[in-house]
Amino acid sequence: MRVGKELRDMIYRKEIYSIWFHYYQCEDTEEKFEDEQFSTLNYNQVVNQYRVRYHVPFPEDIKEIRTKYELSAAKISDLLGMGANSWRNYEDGEIPSRANANLIQMISKPEGFEKYIKEYSGLEEKECDKILKPVLKLRTDSCFCNDPLYRFYFQPDITTGFKAFNREKTKNVILYFAERQSPYKTKMNKLLFYSDFVHFRNTAQSITGLKYAAIPLGPVPNHFEYLFEALVEEGIICKETTMTNYGEVEQILPSGEVHFDPSFFTTSELEALDYVANTFKDKSASEIADISHREPAWKDNIEGKKIIPFTYAFGLETV
Repeated sequence: MRVGKELRDMIYRKEIYSIWFHYYQCEDTEEKFEDEQFSTLNYNQVVNQYRVRYHVPFPEDIKEIRTKYELSAAKISDLLGMGANSWRNYEDGEIPSRANANLIQMISKPEGFEKYIKEYSGLEEKECDKILKPVLKLRTDSCFCNDPLYRFYFQPDITTGFKAFNREKTKNVILYFAERQSPYKTKMNKLLFYSDFVHFRNTAQSITGLKYAAIPLGPVPNHFEYLFEALVEEGIICKETTMTNYGEVEQILPSGEVHFDPSFFTTSELEALDYVANTFKDKSASEIADISHREPAWKDNIEGKKIIPFTYAFGLETV
């Protein structure tokens, strides 16, 4: 069988969504088949678009909401009048109804959660105060004013790989490559690009939630200078200036104060990191930049230095 892909309209909850449908095709009979991996990839492309269209939170976002209020999945399901296992199922990937999705969005902000608990939960005042205790702290921490990474938070869509920005994963991806390859900044940017786009090609989701822009030296995380400076300030990495034939360049090194933590990642994410690291381990910064220039993701978006949609992951040509 050969591997193929084609643009195809799929119906989900009585609506049509266009995806890159992946399949195997028998060379003798021409019949097309999906295996489990392709079935999941095709399904994820559909539900990602549904989530964005109706502002349905993604599983990681749903888990984060529950965690910040310091509640169990069973408890928050009970408070919201959902089925006993509903919240846990949503964290595991089940798609909420639009009514439940709206309710989850409402309580995602501390003020919305407080309003719901006080006005709609039916709890006694003492129990309300107990449930709302974490909200007092969240009120003071909710401002992005002192967060140097605030500019990376966006609603998930095709430009983020249908992933909300995940600061811990982003830090650890950078640490992963810094510890193994100590790359120049140009190479680090390409390693980040290929890691996210390779994982999206495999699963229809990126790893970090970063956006990528096309610039003359190839695809890079949007606002990458702010990203690296913030991680230097946090003591995650350090930068060392080196003189090369191309002039002064910055090398991204681990600080030694913290180390890569694989526990933040899924198996598929770790496999993507290993694949990209092994593919480019012997490539210099200029070589990987030249390789990235062969990608349609860069060639189609360099004019205007546009943000690169993750649909280009299905057309990667060099990995």
